[in-house]
Amino acid sequence: MQAHDYDRLMQANLATVFSERDHERRLAAIAGLYTQDAVLYEPEAAVSGRAAISDAVAELLDSLPPDFIFTAIAPAIGHHAVGRLRWQAGPPNGKATIYGMDIAHFEAEKIRSLYVYIEPRI
Repeated sequence: MQAHDYDRLMQANLATVFSERDHERRLAAIAGLYTQDAVLYEPEAAVSGRAAISDAVAELLDSLPPDFIFTAIAPAIGHHAVGRLRWQAGPPNGKATIYGMDIAHFEAEKIRSLYVYIEPRI
């Protein structure tokens, strides 16, 4: 069984994909982190392919304040090619207002599918 560096890969996804507002840099990061036919599952939609994933992330980022970034709450953990990372989003050095968790299935050191969960706040 292939060992994966879950924390490195999932933290890179937060920093270089979900926190990246520049289209070209985000698409380059996706090419390095995702398989060609990867699927992104969000609560309301699913998209397949690198360009579609970049477009979905752009739509998400456009709905958030321009200074919001995604950061990990704790290191990612995983086994059997499935990783989990808990994250938060908000302004740098400010109070996070969105919390969630990503579950990723890996294939050959790349994300094959990513499930995004948003945690409701009470």
